[in-house]
Amino acid sequence: MNQMASGKAKAIPVQVDGLYEKHHTVYARSVTGFFNSWRWVMVCVTQALFYGLCWIEWGGRQAVLFHITERKFYIFGLVFWPQDVIYLAVLLVISAYGLFLVTAVGGRLFCGYVCPQTVYTEILMWIERKIEGERPARMKLDSQPMSPRKFRLKFIKHSLWLLVALWTGITFVGYFTPIKELLNEIAAFELGPWEAFWILFYMAFLYLMAGFLREQVCKYMCPYARFQGVMFDPDTLIISYDPERGEPRGGRRKGTVASTAKPLGDCVDCSICVQVCPTGIDIRNGLQLECIACAACIDACDQVMDKVGSPRGLIRYSTENALEKHWGRREIVGHVFRPRIFLYGSILALIVIAAAWSIAARLPLKVDVIRDRAALAREVEDERIENVYTLRFMNTDERPHTYRVRPSGLPGLALATGDEIAVPAATTKSVSVALRTRNDAAGRGSHPISLQIVDIDDPQVALREKAVFIMP
Repeated sequence: MNQMASGKAKAIPVQVDGLYEKHHTVYARSVTGFFNSWRWVMVCVTQALFYGLCWIEWGGRQAVLFHITERKFYIFGLVFWPQDVIYLAVLLVISAYGLFLVTAVGGRLFCGYVCPQTVYTEILMWIERKIEGERPARMKLDSQPMSPRKFRLKFIKHSLWLLVALWTGITFVGYFTPIKELLNEIAAFELGPWEAFWILFYMAFLYLMAGFLREQVCKYMCPYARFQGVMFDPDTLIISYDPERGEPRGGRRKGTVASTAKPLGDCVDCSICVQVCPTGIDIRNGLQLECIACAACIDACDQVMDKVGSPRGLIRYSTENALEKHWGRREIVGHVFRPRIFLYGSILALIVIAAAWSIAARLPLKVDVIRDRAALAREVEDERIENVYTLRFMNTDERPHTYRVRPSGLPGLALATGDEIAVPAATTKSVSVALRTRNDAAGRGSHPISLQIVDIDDPQVALREKAVFIMP
C-alpha cells in the first residue's frame, strides 16, 4: 500500500520455465555384472540373427527374403503371397499381446534388452569407450578445444559408427533384395535408386538415433514409455530402490555398521547408479518413464554394496506391493502369476496355436476362376455350348505340381482340352480353358457349376471353386 501511495513499485522477478528441458549429455559409465552380461548376450543373439539370416541358403535361394519385386515372402520352407496378408495381421496381434504379457510381468524388459534402439546404442557406446576411454576421459575430451588428438579420436569413432551403420543398412535392404545380388550391384556401381535410398536412409537413421539422440529417443520419441503405466500394476516387476533400507543416505567406511555409527541407511550416496544409467536418471527418485529396465544400476549398486560390506539388493527387481509389504521372493513370484497374466498368456497361446495350425494346414494351392466376358457363350461343333474361363493357379509350394481339373454341375460338362495343368514351383500361372456341354443340358440363363482341382501326386491337395455357366 505504501508503494502504491508513493507511486513507486518494486519489480518482482518472475521465473519463466522454458518449453523444452535443456539437454545435458549423458556420459554413461561402463558396468559389469549379471544383468549387463545378459544384456550383451541379447545383443549378440539379436544381431547374429539380423546379420546372419540373410546369408543362410534354403532350397537354392535366400532362406529369409521379402521379395517385393516378385511379391513373395520366403521364410525358410514357407512362401507367402499378397493373399496371405492375414498372417501379417496375426503376427502384429501376437507381437502386441507378447508385449503386453512381458510388460505386465517384468516391466520394460523389451526396452532394456532387445529394443533396436537399446541394442545399437550399446554397440556404438562400446566403440566410443574403446576409442575415447571411460566416462571421465570422454567428459574431459569433450570439454577440451579441438586439437589433433581430439580430431583423430573423433574421426576414428565416427568412421567406425558409419561403417556399422552402413553395413546395417545393407543388411536391412538385403532382406528385400537378395543380399548377394545387392552386393554385386554395389561392387559394380549399378545400385538401383530405391536400394540406394533405403541403405542411406537406414544408415543415417541408425547413426543419428544410436550415436547422437540415444536417451532422447526413449524419453521423447518412443510412445511405449507413455503408455507403459497403463500396463503396470502394483505386482509388476520393476527396478526398484528400497528407500526404507537406503535412507538417509551418507558415506561411511567399509565394515561400518550404519545402526551403530550414526542413523544412516545403506545408500552411501556414491551416485554410481546415476552414472551408469544410459538415460541419466536417478532410480532413487522412484520409477520414471525414462527408465528402460536395463538393470545397469542394479549391477553397479551390488558392487558398491560388496565394497562397503552391506547386503546386495538395495536396488533390485521388485514390485510396489513387495516393497510396501516386505515380501520375500516366494511371495513376489506368487503374485506375479495373477489373473491378468493368465488372461494375456491364454489369449497369446490360443492365437499362436491357431496361427501355427493354419500355416501347417494351409494348402499350397490357390485358384481363381475368371469368366471370359468378351463372349458369354457360343455354339460349337456337335451343337454343344461352350464357355471360356481363365484359371489362375498359384502354386505356393517350392516344387512343381500338376493338377487335374474336373468340372461338374451340368450333364455332360467337360473340358474341351486336356484336364491336366502343370504349374512350376512358387509361381502364378494363368491358363485359358473351355467348358462344353450339350445344348439341351439346361435351360437358358446362368447355371452354377464347380471346378474341382486335385494334385495328381498328392490327392490331399484339392479344392473346389464355384463358377457360372451361361446357356444361350
